[in-house]
Amino acid sequence: MIYYVDVKAGRNGDGTLEKPFKRIGDAAAVAKPGDEVVVRKGIYREYVDPKFSGTPDNRIIYRSEEKLGALITGAEELKGWKPYKGTVWTATVSNTLFGDYNPYTTYVYGDWYFAGRTKHTGCVYLNDRMMYEASDIDECIKAPKSETSWEPEYSIYRWYAEQKDECTVFYANFQDKDPNKENIEINVRRRCFMPSKTRVGYITVSGFAISKAATTWAPPAAYQDGMISPHWSKGWIIEDCDISNSKCAGICIGKYYDPKNDHYFTYKHVKSPTQMERDAVCRGQYHGWLKEKVGSHIIRRNNIHHCEQGGIIGRMGGVFSLIEDNHIHHINNMMELGGAEIAGIKLHAAIDVTMRRNYIHHCTMGIWTDWEAQGTRITQNLLHDNQMPSFAKQLVGGMMSQDIFVEVGHGPTLIDNNILLSDVSLRMATQGVAMVHNLICGSFTSVGTGVDSMVEGKLRQRYTPYHFPHRTEVMGFMTILHGDDRFYNNIFVQKWPDEDFVVMSDSREGMQFAENRKVGTFVMDEYPTYDEWISHFDMDSETPDMGKLEQYHFSPLPVWSEGNVYFNGARAYKNEKNSLICNEETATVDISIADGKPVLKTNLYDLLKDFEVPMINSDVLGEAFEPEQRYENPDGSDIIFDRDYMGEKRGTAIIPGPFAFADREFDSLWG
Repeated sequence: MIYYVDVKAGRNGDGTLEKPFKRIGDAAAVAKPGDEVVVRKGIYREYVDPKFSGTPDNRIIYRSEEKLGALITGAEELKGWKPYKGTVWTATVSNTLFGDYNPYTTYVYGDWYFAGRTKHTGCVYLNDRMMYEASDIDECIKAPKSETSWEPEYSIYRWYAEQKDECTVFYANFQDKDPNKENIEINVRRRCFMPSKTRVGYITVSGFAISKAATTWAPPAAYQDGMISPHWSKGWIIEDCDISNSKCAGICIGKYYDPKNDHYFTYKHVKSPTQMERDAVCRGQYHGWLKEKVGSHIIRRNNIHHCEQGGIIGRMGGVFSLIEDNHIHHINNMMELGGAEIAGIKLHAAIDVTMRRNYIHHCTMGIWTDWEAQGTRITQNLLHDNQMPSFAKQLVGGMMSQDIFVEVGHGPTLIDNNILLSDVSLRMATQGVAMVHNLICGSFTSVGTGVDSMVEGKLRQRYTPYHFPHRTEVMGFMTILHGDDRFYNNIFVQKWPDEDFVVMSDSREGMQFAENRKVGTFVMDEYPTYDEWISHFDMDSETPDMGKLEQYHFSPLPVWSEGNVYFNGARAYKNEKNSLICNEETATVDISIADGKPVLKTNLYDLLKDFEVPMINSDVLGEAFEPEQRYENPDGSDIIFDRDYMGEKRGTAIIPGPFAFADREFDSLWG
């Protein structure tokens, strides 16, 4: 059955073509497997709570009749502003408007949040842009430029709210604008489209604009909500949507609500937050964290932007998903929020998740796979300008920037055929990573560090889980040994200055440290080759000495590096095989925008000349050490790296980097 929704209908109907519903929520209360909800153009100021689940063969489809014509928003217009002082105006609303959730008394705060309890989940919007929250009325009046914002010129638009007589009183500095002549909105609802129950699966959401919800901070051991979320279910498709202006997460494919493990560290303190993450994994098994019940979502062709925690966020609920062809940009640029859950895509336990053909730029971080990136594949993506602008100061509690961060996993994590142009390409506080046929213009950081803690001079190791191949069931726990990494057929270019970069610790105020900005695999020099590593184990012995071998059971794992090319002073691993080091001529790599599309300008392939490399496949990469899982497709089949960034087939003459042919035309790289 097809249900119709039209917010402009004369009166609420029964969902027929002749008498459509006025609210999407009315259709969501009755739509059952096989039904389609067609939503006509208009602004839908409501929270959509789907009641019924579809099935694998009979999905429930919610579709905007005109692509991006239907807007679902968590905001309401606020009119009747009165002058207060200077360019500051004021308006008041009754708190009954908010029901049991007032975004202007609810702080963005919780586990792994480092920037202090100062910002609220609510916001004031001026013509569809978030204004900056002031700490008091005086700051709202003075409206200084933010020193940490990536857009300081706009940061003079400030707002402040206070509680008085069961009302929320707003003050906003609109500068030279009259708010009664502009579009001014405030957050009212926490989310836009999300089942209140778990296990409401097999739903398609297609072609909507979704914007302006007062979402909450979504760390891994907590309830996670976004403006749109499948809420611990299976088989959603979110496609062709424009998703913007979430205070925290745009799309959330994460965790269920578990009252025994919800911001545990923040409110109880007595267990470490990493212990609560281990608890979250094991409690997840109790709550049905199985391949048959959770995950396998498709998120495709969306424009996700101007969200202040992340574009796509999730803990465990996104397993076995496909994230493809999305444009994710301008995430966390206001620099009002700071903590360890911020990125264009931030996923914990991205088991068998494929992220491909996404365009990610101007984000505090591009892609962050945290814990259990087992079977994760990041392929054919373009990432650039995921780095702090030179004019901005680092926010106290703000995160370091990079294109990709892989943290405390055991692999196999595969990164192939990507273009990585920011000043840090990969933060690798992890093991079991393979990089194949990438163009890498930034450094590797956190090599051999960032996984454990020193507490009063004692090593406190962070044991993390690994899983049975292509399943969620836990196979074991182990600390990160580092190494077990592979680098084949990549191009490394020292594009950015190579002096170490001084950054503040995100979680310890006043602490600073220097980060590497030198490009290349040389950072793996302390790691053994496979032959060096395996020689310690005397594999021919039938009675190995357990005590003698103990030191090697906890020593760094081997590294493989072959067929890579190094330009402009980029440096190779000391045991590199079959490499090309070219410092005689300067390599150039730049992105320009033509007709709204990113275009690559480079002379790399002129300098490569006739340097060729072997074809790489699953047999060459082998298996990640701890889970003993091969670098393979989610269905267990082999990967052959015979397709390049654009999907072109590599022939018999194989060259390093993400492109199959040296003489190709570098037209649009995305879209």
